[in-house]
Amino acid sequence: MASVGIIANPASGKDIRRLVAYGICFDNQEKINIVKRCLLALAATGVERVMYMPDYYGIVPRAVDGLSKSHQLPIDIVEADMEMTATQVDSASAALHMKQAGIDCIITLGGDGTNRMVAKNCGEIPLVPISTGTNNVFPQMLEGTIAGLAAGVVARGLADFPAVHPTKKLVILKNGTPIDIALIDAVVLKDIFIGSRAIWDEERIRQVVVTRGEPDNIGISSIAGNLQPIGITEEKGMVIDIGPGKTSLIVAIAPGLIRPIAVADFRIMGIGDELKVKNGPFVIALDGEREVEVGEGEEVSIKLTFDGPRVVDPRLALRQAVAKGYSQGEQALKNLHWLKEEN
Repeated sequence: MASVGIIANPASGKDIRRLVAYGICFDNQEKINIVKRCLLALAATGVERVMYMPDYYGIVPRAVDGLSKSHQLPIDIVEADMEMTATQVDSASAALHMKQAGIDCIITLGGDGTNRMVAKNCGEIPLVPISTGTNNVFPQMLEGTIAGLAAGVVARGLADFPAVHPTKKLVILKNGTPIDIALIDAVVLKDIFIGSRAIWDEERIRQVVVTRGEPDNIGISSIAGNLQPIGITEEKGMVIDIGPGKTSLIVAIAPGLIRPIAVADFRIMGIGDELKVKNGPFVIALDGEREVEVGEGEEVSIKLTFDGPRVVDPRLALRQAVAKGYSQGEQALKNLHWLKEEN
């Protein structure tokens, strides 16, 4: 039985960067519309079961209720049996329940932060990340229909490597013990306390470690992209020391905020390399959000690995599925048996 999970974060796309920058605001009604399109596409590919994360707004149930009478889906749609906290922990809990339930693929609606939480517990389940957050490097601006089709063919076993590929991650260690991860960037800040979670003030940045970076990224990783671009599958990352010295850049630090950044030095980081972060106290932000407080005398390091979540390339996945005939013939038509003409 092909199965897909849906983790739609109702809080994504609503942080402080709507006040201090010009970030897109994805309201929950738009997320409902995206989920509708995902569900219709999943049904068209023959997915039989969907498990979703419960949330205070009821994004997935509202999407199901909002479908027309001609779109009564032949899918068993079930809520993950989890305690809801209305915090980012819910995304991690939902991913764990989906892994335990044997879900074949997960569609996420959120930003880098949402996907970081999902990555903590999703294991080997491939992700189809749809961007509905602020600084989105990990998720794509992806049409919900295409996301659903891609997740559906992956769930049915019609697509694999390189359409489903591994990604990198950063492991944060405190006193030698792993305590957290980042998928895109870990930023050492001059702050002592977490305060506002989102990063928007470039003057607070001391050091940056990235898994990748392109000049067309928005956010901290674009610093690397404007120094020496690093792709999603390249076996390297970068360490950047912020301050006067080597060069200066203009960087899109947040939507609509293009700022000058002084770079004291930068260097390539190999897979398995570990950066020791010195001179506490400081705060480390992970994928755009302040998460880790480090006190004076604590030993902290950041390690680059290739053990991040597996991610689906929708274009390659659908190409592989088309080559196997998924969209042609009698079986393809049978997958639309539920579609009825509206009276």
